[in-house]
Amino acid sequence: MDLLQSYRDADMEVGDKSEAKSEPRPASTSDQDPSPDSSPIRFSLPSKSAAPKVDDTMLSLTVAGKVQSDAQKPLNPTQHVVSFNPTYEQLWAPIAGPAHPYAKDGLAQGLRNHKLGFVENAAIEPFVFDEQYNTFYKFGYAADPTENNYVGDVEALKQNDGVSVYNIPQHEQKKRKLEKKKEMLEEMENEGNDQMDIAEVDNPATEAWLMKNRKSPWAGKKEWVQGELTEEQKKYAEEHAKKKGEKEGGEKEKGEAHADKSTFHGKEEKDYQGRSWIEPPKDAKASNDHCYIPKRLVHTWSGHTKGVSAIRFFPKFGHLILSAGMDTKVKIWDVFNSGKCMRTYMGHSKAVRDIWFCNDGTKFLTAGYDKNIKYWDTETGQVISTFSTGKIPYVVRLNPDEDKQNVLLAGMSDKKIVQWDMNSGQITQEYDQHLGAVNTITFVDNNRRFVTSSDDKSLRVWEFGIPVVIKYISEPHMHSMPSISLHPNTNWLACQSLDNQILIYSTRERFQLNKKKRFAGHIAAGYACQVNFSPDGRFVMSGDGEGRCWFWDWKSCKVFRTLKCHEGVCIGCEWHPLEQSKVATCGWDGLIKYWD
Repeated sequence: MDLLQSYRDADMEVGDKSEAKSEPRPASTSDQDPSPDSSPIRFSLPSKSAAPKVDDTMLSLTVAGKVQSDAQKPLNPTQHVVSFNPTYEQLWAPIAGPAHPYAKDGLAQGLRNHKLGFVENAAIEPFVFDEQYNTFYKFGYAADPTENNYVGDVEALKQNDGVSVYNIPQHEQKKRKLEKKKEMLEEMENEGNDQMDIAEVDNPATEAWLMKNRKSPWAGKKEWVQGELTEEQKKYAEEHAKKKGEKEGGEKEKGEAHADKSTFHGKEEKDYQGRSWIEPPKDAKASNDHCYIPKRLVHTWSGHTKGVSAIRFFPKFGHLILSAGMDTKVKIWDVFNSGKCMRTYMGHSKAVRDIWFCNDGTKFLTAGYDKNIKYWDTETGQVISTFSTGKIPYVVRLNPDEDKQNVLLAGMSDKKIVQWDMNSGQITQEYDQHLGAVNTITFVDNNRRFVTSSDDKSLRVWEFGIPVVIKYISEPHMHSMPSISLHPNTNWLACQSLDNQILIYSTRERFQLNKKKRFAGHIAAGYACQVNFSPDGRFVMSGDGEGRCWFWDWKSCKVFRTLKCHEGVCIGCEWHPLEQSKVATCGWDGLIKYWD
């Protein structure tokens, strides 16, 4: 408080002095009677400066003298900071005085970036350099960029108007060609061809005409005229034409030939009522619509000497199961009664890749690595027809429509999907858009369209009969999809992706990926493990590379159960169409197992 009072007294003294000098003013009521509620007292302190006093005159004289001295002498190369803006002459003035102590040859270290002095980078376009280089060697002159002038033959420069080799006018080029031709003819005449016949020059079959009309270094040869063939040449040509005709004409010769044979292993082909052994049992009906996950092994079929690549239940009834083996054989097994092999079909010389039943099961297709596709009669084991394009078929399908059971589609190793009419044996359509071998063919949208997958890591949707892709699905994150299965409600496709997951695509117009449904946990990378659905659509199942069969819940996408089925790869799995708690699996151990 004492301090405030002292400030106030000092202020009052300053105020009294100022009032004494100025005119007196009327006092306000607030000055006479200050109230406690009025604004606080304001103090006006004298201003102070912390800067030292400087003699401006002396400073200006010093600066002027320094600038004058700097302007008179060149830069000191040893200094790191320039205190003024030097002129060009000052920057490039020669170094005066003794040599720099650190420079051996007297050149200052700061003015050099090379052992020979200062080197500056110059950017010259290759085209500009080539133009001047070629112009100099063609005409004898070239542009000198440093002096903005020309060097070389001045007379040639005037004669050609300073043109370069790259900007000769079109009429000049033609003129030069004609002059060259004349010069060449003159040279030929000078070499002793003065007596050359004009008729010889005009005859295209002569050397003179070729030399005269030569257009390129490769045009100096005579045209070869076909003469009479010798007997040996004629014989060889006939044999070659015959082989070529056989290759183009015969479909059967394209694949590897192999004798077709079939063996029946059952007791009798017809029962006492005259019914065939492939007839389904009368009591074969679905017990209920609810599917259950199998728990235990019921039966094992072992007849293949090598791995089993695919299995298919007999359509609608499932009383028989067809298997394709890597031992070149196709076998059909009894499921309902004896559980034995009923018939073996031997018609391929190499491993069988894929099999497919027709709608009523009386016939089926096989595709082998011997490049043949064979259409078999299930009951008798006879080969009805054989198809081949000379390439390996990876997948075979029949059109599911009842009126199109004669239409065969095959995905080949040469990136094509080939369509045959099996009645005529002719190729009716080729779908050629994929960039890799075709792995799957799946019909959707009431069989009006089909989806194909390939080694090119893409999905393509086609209109049946029209070889134009209507939808192309290819994303950077996608992998190859060697197996695709259609959901029982036909609205979804389950695709076995080689990054160890099953992806779901809709079969509607847009064929979008369903990002909410993804089934993972199994290890299928590198194997074309089959993916499949339960008949009621509640479960998804797939084999994997470690011999297990995985079951997922369709709604929650959670793993429901895993079964250790095979030693090695579990490549195929099929749900029984009627007994809906039973599943068949096959593996590379050569076994087919039946689970309940």
